[in-house]
Amino acid sequence: MIIGIGVDVVDLARFERATARTPRLLARLFAESEQVQGPRRLALSSLAARFAAKEALIKALGDSTGVRWHDMSVVSDGERNPAFSLRGGVAAIAQERGITDIHLSMTHDAGVAIAYVIAEAR
Repeated sequence: MIIGIGVDVVDLARFERATARTPRLLARLFAESEQVQGPRRLALSSLAARFAAKEALIKALGDSTGVRWHDMSVVSDGERNPAFSLRGGVAAIAQERGITDIHLSMTHDAGVAIAYVIAEAR
């Protein structure tokens, strides 16, 4: 059963300006492990998609009370499929709502990053 759906769009130019204006923004939004993939740092467009994913997750959860950016990390499986690792306030909200599975899709193209999240209970 679907518990919630969230979608978010990030303007890449605006995200780049925000990160240039506030150098510590990336560290506030993302764990170090989210900013790298293998030996390389992710491009800002990929980080913007991860930010959109976090915003979409908050919408799918239906509540942002007690949510911290580092309580939700975008991770990849062996085939580079995106997923979330939850802890803290985000994990508590998911548990309270009976959420057992979270599906994530992200993309970036033509100046925007988009993420779509479906939260469901078995």
